[in-house]
Amino acid sequence: MNIPLNQYRHLLADYLKPQKGRVAGLTIALLGSIGLQLVNPQILGYFIDTVVTQGASPTLVNAAILFILVALVTQVFAVIATYLGENVAWTATNALRLDLLEHCLKLDLSFHTSHTPGELVERVDGDVNTLSRFFARFTLEVLGNLLLLVGILVVLFFKDWRAGLCLSLFALTALGILLRLRGYAIAPWATYRQISAEFFGFLGEHLAGTEDLRANGAISYVMHRFHQILQRWLPVFHQARLTSTILWGTSIGLFSLGNGIALALGAYLWHQNAITLGTVYLIFYYTNLLKQPIERIREELENLQQAEASILRIQDLLHLQPLVDDSQRPVGGDRPLPNGSLSITFEHVSFTYSPSPHLPSQAQLQDLSFHLPAGQTLGILGRTGSGKTTIARLLLRLYDPQLGTICLGGIPLPQTPLPHLCQRVGLVTQDVQLFQTTVRNNLTFFDTRMSDQRILEVLELLGLAPWLNALPAGLDTPLQPDSGGLSAGQAQLLAFARIFLKEPGLVILDEASSRLDPATETLIEQAVDNLLAGRTGVIIAHRLATVQRVDQILILDQGQIVEYGPRKTLANQPESRFARLVQQGLVDGDG
Repeated sequence: MNIPLNQYRHLLADYLKPQKGRVAGLTIALLGSIGLQLVNPQILGYFIDTVVTQGASPTLVNAAILFILVALVTQVFAVIATYLGENVAWTATNALRLDLLEHCLKLDLSFHTSHTPGELVERVDGDVNTLSRFFARFTLEVLGNLLLLVGILVVLFFKDWRAGLCLSLFALTALGILLRLRGYAIAPWATYRQISAEFFGFLGEHLAGTEDLRANGAISYVMHRFHQILQRWLPVFHQARLTSTILWGTSIGLFSLGNGIALALGAYLWHQNAITLGTVYLIFYYTNLLKQPIERIREELENLQQAEASILRIQDLLHLQPLVDDSQRPVGGDRPLPNGSLSITFEHVSFTYSPSPHLPSQAQLQDLSFHLPAGQTLGILGRTGSGKTTIARLLLRLYDPQLGTICLGGIPLPQTPLPHLCQRVGLVTQDVQLFQTTVRNNLTFFDTRMSDQRILEVLELLGLAPWLNALPAGLDTPLQPDSGGLSAGQAQLLAFARIFLKEPGLVILDEASSRLDPATETLIEQAVDNLLAGRTGVIIAHRLATVQRVDQILILDQGQIVEYGPRKTLANQPESRFARLVQQGLVDGDG
């Protein structure tokens, strides 16, 4: 489970390099504090020897004042180090959070369908929080306390070589034992963080579905699952904490042994008149002081055990690469789509959501080929799971097909930059996502170039002007996620307004009117006609009324085309499947 040290170095360098000044200040403060800790005992040793040899002396007052001043300066350094350390930690972890969030947003839709939002929150926030001390103080604390450890041993050698030798052997033995015990808790802490991510994912998912859970009497099931996760979580936490306490218990025993060695050695050397009483005090004091660097190093190594588990999970996440990689466009890429309406061409397209070296026979789309001229509207029909929505996702490059080519306006999709593609293709689904921000931002997706006048024109066209006028702050009124005080029909109309404002060359309506009541649906019929005028349209539907305006009909069955042609021609052919659906007055399937 150990990560090579160069990965620690790269991680630290990436996020501490922009903070060179603060890191330098933190280094000076920590090293200054460490250096002063070596000086103060010398003052106390001098004080004791002076009292023993000279009794009361004016120099004792100066020694006491110097001791107090050094102690105060040491505390000042400690405060500065704490302040700078917290700033470095917050700045570094916030930068890492931004990078993780941006990386997650760039990953494919398949990644997000297999990872719950709660799990990703735990990755982006929980794991990063664990690294806070790692960024701020780990390297400086370990190196600084190693210097303090060496400094103490050097001073002891100068006082008496026997004391220096004995306590050096003790320090090296203690440090070696603690280093060998370091790795025992890494695996339990990694398991703990994973269960933590699962817990928050479970919590977020089921809290979002509270209405359905209560309506269908599933509360007891959720509580049972909740209890099961907690039952798994607690033993793993105990195991992780128990393995971590091995370091703590070992260090306590070692320090007690060290104090015993110092007392015995000091008493022996003083009895032999080899050292003064002040030196005996220094040996004992410095032995006690040895506890600080060894304990600090132990603490940092224990924290590193938890940090390593988080680093592993963060590295795993950052190593995931999107299957749809916009940065690796082929030769001749970076071709913007033409202005105006866009033609659609599928050439032998095959796609599955579970890619493998050999495309399975039951792929979501199999050898799909058709051409829709620019400015025409295509109606896609088929049963649930036949691949209708998959076509929409491929047109938006939420996925790339494993085989075949998709062109818009005669340009293969991989050659078009994704930001430009998203601007030229508009999608409206039956599920509308509202964001906790203003009405304006919900409509423009935070595009500040959109004028209020244009927004008001679109809302007037869709019949939403009375709703907007009733809001306390108009376009600046904040909406709440999921509802925002809107009915399902109003939320759907806002989704239509978003597409009107984008003015795309291709409009995809995926059951976009399924949540509208008859009156509201009638209200937007004319608006949809205006939206599709001069644009290419794709309408995914299961009601015949929805496809009455289309030019071409495409009927799918198990990912294959069973019928494609002009709507009027197919309707007038009694043997066509579309004609039979017209006679029945319905179209099966909604997926």
